[in-house]
Formats: sequence, C-alpha cells, structure tokens
Amino acid sequence: MSSIQATRMLTPGPTPIPDRVRLAMAAPLLHHRKDAFKTILAENQVMLKSLFCTESPVLPLACSGTGGMTAAAFNLFEPGEKVLVATAGHFGNRWVDIVTQRGLEPVVLRKEPGTSFDPEEIRAMLDHDPAIRGVFMQISETSTGVLHPVQKVAAVTRERNVLLVADGISAVSISPVRMDEWGIDCLITGSQKGLMLPPGLAFVALSPRAWKRASEVRPQCYYFDLTAERASCEKNQTHYTSPISLLVGLHEALTMLQEMGMDNVFKKQWALTQMARTGIAAMGMELFVKEEGRYTWGLTSVRMPDDLPAGPVVARAFKECGVILTAGQGNLKDKVLRLAHMGWIDWGDLAAGLHALAWSLPEKPSGDYLEKALDAYHKALGE
Repeated sequence: MSSIQATRMLTPGPTPIPDRVRLAMAAPLLHHRKDAFKTILAENQVMLKSLFCTESPVLPLACSGTGGMTAAAFNLFEPGEKVLVATAGHFGNRWVDIVTQRGLEPVVLRKEPGTSFDPEEIRAMLDHDPAIRGVFMQISETSTGVLHPVQKVAAVTRERNVLLVADGISAVSISPVRMDEWGIDCLITGSQKGLMLPPGLAFVALSPRAWKRASEVRPQCYYFDLTAERASCEKNQTHYTSPISLLVGLHEALTMLQEMGMDNVFKKQWALTQMARTGIAAMGMELFVKEEGRYTWGLTSVRMPDDLPAGPVVARAFKECGVILTAGQGNLKDKVLRLAHMGWIDWGDLAAGLHALAWSLPEKPSGDYLEKALDAYHKALGE
C-alpha cells in the first residue's frame, strides 16, 4: 500500500475499536463460570437493556448478526407458517433466505433498493391475509443506507397477532431504537458496528408476547435455543462457552456509551450524517437515498455514474489515501459506493473519508466541499 502507514476504516462493519475496548479485551482471561465474569455479564445485562430500551433480557450470542437473525426465525415460528418479509436490499433478501430455510412460507414485499416501505401497504397485506404470523424487516438496510419506518410498522403489527422481527444491526446505538415503546417483538443487533467491537457477537431481545410464542415453538436448532439462553442469562451465564474477551470488551464499550450519554451519541451520529450528505452533494455526486428522513444515520451511499464503477474508486482511496470505503453489494456492487460513519468515528475521520473519495474521482471536485460539509456538521450540533 505505497508508503501509507495508517488506515482509516470507514466501512459499515467492522468499525474502528477504541483503545479502551482493545485494552480491556487484552486483559488476562477470566474463567467463564466464575464470579468475576458473572459480575461482568450481570452489569452488561443492565446496560444492554438500557441500550435496547427494553425491560426484556437481551441475550448475547456467540455469532455474527446473521446468527441472531437465524435464531429469531427458528425460535418464533413453526415450519409451514406464513410470514411477510419486507425487502429493499441485500440484507432484506437475507431474511427471505433465512425464513425459507426455516421452512416458513414468505410473502415478499419487494421495493427497489434505495427506497423504503409504506406502513399502510404492510397494513393492507396483513388485512388481506390473516394467516400471516410475522413481519421481518430491517431498521437500517446496510447495503443501501435506507432507514425503514419500523416504528410505524410496529404500530400496525401490535394491533394484531403478528410478531415484528427487526434487524437493527446497523441501527442500534447509531440512531434511536426504542424496543418497548415502539412495540418491536424481536430486536437484533451485532457487535461490529455501533457497539465498537470486533465481529463475533449478536444480541437478541424478545417482547413478552414473543417469549410466549417462543415457549410454544418446538426447538429445532440445538445451538440457537433462546429459551435455554434466557435460563442461563438469568444466572449471569451464557448457555454454551462464552466469548469471554468479546464480552469483557462489550462491558467497556457499553460503559463508554453510558458515559457519553445516548442522546449525545445520537446527536453526533446525526451531525456526521449531515456532514457526509452535504459533502457528497457538494462534490457533484448523487446521493443514493434522497427521501428526507429515510436515510441511515451511520452510512451514506453514493450513486456512481454509469461510466464510473465503484471498485476502482474504492481501490484508489485505499492505495493512495489509506482510507477504506466499500462498494455496494449484490446487483449494486459497482453502482453504489458506501461511506460509513458509525461507531468510534469523529468529524476528522469523516473529513479524511470525503477527501479520499474526492481524490479518487477522475475529475476532482472544487475545494469547498469540505467547508460545506463541516458547516453542516456544526449546524447539526447546534454550534
């Protein structure tokens, strides 16, 4: 990588890890069945409930976020049941694959990538087919940078015997998600995004009515048994071998979030989002998600010109500027470039990312894009 010694990772997972978290994970290993570790798990549980805005237990699972998604499908629904899957991107399509493998019957509501859902359309589909027992969707579609109206969808599902399963992997700790207040029945996130940890942990919380449903579903997966995990969680344990260092790091990361205050975390994430969107538009690039209020707070996507695929731009940004950006996924691989700004990222990191993007374009934009971006950042902070 030429002479560049340091890199800035502006990707939608993994994200940079604070020194405090890295040092915590480097401490001598605890035994996962002894009191010192049980104390950490007990404190983690209090902080996780606060993060999820729920009174329900938040179960840590030793897996990626996809494992948490799989656990939800296998613990809440019986094979043959009908569920609605709302998809507008790569990870929405993953829900289709997961529920199909579980043996469920998916009714798919599909939108173009970069667009969001109308909750009234979901209401109409549920009214039309009372056999639907669940709705699966993303809060934030990581492949496109769209923020879906999950709160409004929850207002629809909680009126009937339909569980709402929400993938919050690139939303929890990045933008407000209030599980109990909104009426989400199953909320999932992962460790490697807003939680400022390496990959390897998923977190799953169920509402009381989702727990009732889980008690009625016959166990189908030996490892992802949420009822067994809950019983262990109540004893400040994990059901199987604990990812000890990750859970110790989680304790430090959650402590940092509490010290910052989640309102301040969200304020910073909103300001970074405004900075990214303003800077990209000032370069003359096209934002992929244009609808106001429907864009992810931790990720900004750029629609690439037809004659300029994302791959070479991403490669040049890394080689010449030491900044890691990402292209799109699936059919959007060369059509979209993603600039992430979630987790342990500040305005200086994002300024470097915007510069790397501008530097890597064939035609350099005018120099005032950074000034406009920083003005938007300070305005969003109220400064």
